[in-house]
Amino acid sequence: MTDSILQDRPDLEVTRVRHALKFRLLQVTRVEALNPHFVRVTFTGDSLEDFVSASFDDHVKLFFPAPGETMPALPNAGPNGPEFDTSKPRLIARDFTPRRFDREARELDIEFALHEAGPATAWATQAAPGQYLGIGGPRGSFVIPPHFDWHLMIGDETALPAIARRLEELPEGTRVATLIEVADPSARIEFDTRADLYAQWRYRNESPHPGGALLLALRETYVPDGEGYVWAAGEATLMRAVRKLLCDERGVDKKRIRASAYWKRGEQGVHETIDG
Repeated sequence: MTDSILQDRPDLEVTRVRHALKFRLLQVTRVEALNPHFVRVTFTGDSLEDFVSASFDDHVKLFFPAPGETMPALPNAGPNGPEFDTSKPRLIARDFTPRRFDREARELDIEFALHEAGPATAWATQAAPGQYLGIGGPRGSFVIPPHFDWHLMIGDETALPAIARRLEELPEGTRVATLIEVADPSARIEFDTRADLYAQWRYRNESPHPGGALLLALRETYVPDGEGYVWAAGEATLMRAVRKLLCDERGVDKKRIRASAYWKRGEQGVHETIDG
């Protein structure tokens, strides 16, 4: 976004907010299967009293118990970040979106997409009230104002918690479109929003190539005039292709795109911002 636009529309400035790093031990209170591909787990703990999540695409680090253990070990918050006990095996950790936070009830919802075998999916499929997990962060928030003329949100199952939270938080009448690729129609969820939403769903079983149906739809998606913002998150290779298509074929300014890799096919523990 150019400086001249920000002078005319200071309400469109994207900001970054830093938070003090803190690690918390939380206990499961509820487990709800949203569909065959998605599980919502509600955690509680007094340490949530000062928890802060200022943006819909914040992420916390979840720390899972080691095999054979019921309680996760947690690192210490040092001056330069987390400090781990080097005499013990490295903690199993993954990044997740804070889906819902209720300070009064001391409740935090995390939603798990059961998309590939791994420690997070393995834990979520057996999660039950009374179990414990650790969380760290969020360390910061990337705050995208709601005042853009339009919003476009793109992703796969792993992006659904962030997209659903954003749609709940956008003001009434906000112009927003979503383009989401999931495994099949059974993986869809219902959105609760006051925004003016145009939702598009695509399914991997519609295309022989991963992401093919989503990219085809993106080429045909209407991009309105005015000042807009695109948020995209999902599998790394697909999100790079999404960002390139938006810039090269759809003429979207790269400063108006936030694209993130929430996972990468064939690898574990990938979570990164895509800048190029």
